[in-house]
Amino acid sequence: MTEFLPLWLFAAVCVCLLFGYPVAFSLGGTALLFAGGGVLFGTFDPVFLQALPNRLFGIVGNETLIAVPLFVLMGVLLEKSKLAERLLDSMAMLFGSLRGGLGISVILVGMLMAASTGIVGATVVTMGMISLPTMLRRGYDPALATGTICATGTLGQIIPPSIALVLLGDVMSNAFQKAQLQMGIFSPKTVSVGDLFVGAIIPGLLLITLYIVYVAVVAWLQPHKAPAVPKDELIKSLNGGSLAAELIKGLVPPLLLILAVLGSILGGIATPTEAAGVGALGAAILAWLSGKLNFETLKDTVRSTTKVTAMVFMILIGASLFSLVFRGFGGEELIHEFFNQLPGGVVSAVVIVMLVMFVLGFILDFIEITFVVVPIVAPVLLAMGLDPVWLGIMMAINLQTSFLTPPFGFALFYLRGVAPPEVKTQSIYKGVIPFILIQLFVLLMLAIWPELATWLPEQVYAD
Repeated sequence: MTEFLPLWLFAAVCVCLLFGYPVAFSLGGTALLFAGGGVLFGTFDPVFLQALPNRLFGIVGNETLIAVPLFVLMGVLLEKSKLAERLLDSMAMLFGSLRGGLGISVILVGMLMAASTGIVGATVVTMGMISLPTMLRRGYDPALATGTICATGTLGQIIPPSIALVLLGDVMSNAFQKAQLQMGIFSPKTVSVGDLFVGAIIPGLLLITLYIVYVAVVAWLQPHKAPAVPKDELIKSLNGGSLAAELIKGLVPPLLLILAVLGSILGGIATPTEAAGVGALGAAILAWLSGKLNFETLKDTVRSTTKVTAMVFMILIGASLFSLVFRGFGGEELIHEFFNQLPGGVVSAVVIVMLVMFVLGFILDFIEITFVVVPIVAPVLLAMGLDPVWLGIMMAINLQTSFLTPPFGFALFYLRGVAPPEVKTQSIYKGVIPFILIQLFVLLMLAIWPELATWLPEQVYAD
């Protein structure tokens, strides 16, 4: 019975979360209760908890995690400066005269928003508020409009610089080192956040391309679902200005910011953390140039950034305590033994992990899954010979799909909260199904051709 205590610990955490208790305290509190009971009954060695101070010091001193508040600050500043609204207006002018053009504009703007904010909830809410009313007013089918916005919002999981990839990269790096120790390999090779950023570029662009193809095909086969915007309305929206000038004002600033962040990483000029500093400074400059940077905006931005950062680090502290207790009860050995006994070997192990993470994505955010589930399963999977970059990208897209899947997908709840009352929940559910199939197709492609995720990092970091 005692050998199943790790599973009971995990189940207890899930029950606490279902009852609505805060994630960080559910993880830490449940772990402490189990550890205390284990000490009393002689099933837990308290020596494992002696590693907690070093773990906490390592979290606070982790340079990689400094990128989190900086990227959050960048995203909130861009949201407050209304750059997304101007960008959407510019893209709508460019593509609006085409059938499905407004939907394609939303996808491209959402891609840039995802690359700028890296936060799924922020992207879905922002795009829902500024683009959904416009799409509905232009005669778009509610299912197509809401599905496009939800799917585009979840790109924040995979389009770098994604906060999900920052956190996942840090956890995957530790898991890779642990896997090497288990295999008795002492190699200088490491995996970093930059590796995941570069590895996510091709899968991310593939997703965006397939989204655009889907919207274009729907507009071609069923024009009434994605009508073109009349040219006289587009001309009127220019207010006597030129299209080129509007595009430059709306498109160039966020593009320059994204190129500065990603270009500095890809060019080897800056680490992801340093690039996050570049992004935060660039977003502040853009907000200032747009006339939106004042004391009130700065105060709201700092408050929002502090809340998100505090939440992330509190969850990380609770997850560290949970993982120590889980290991103290022999959880790692239990998982390792289970995977090794599976028929089908590493393929079965990956399928089961992906299914479990997919289901957990209904009740847990990516932060909790990254800090709780990935440290448990990743070392075992990597010890079975999997590439850490490929595994990280697979996990990110898998969670992205989970956040989009009815009836519990987080993206659906975010959009439901800002959608007009006349938009039915069934329309939102119906609209996301084609995009879910697209993401599953990309996952299948990654499973068949891992080079989609691993080739570019090998080229960039060839030296």
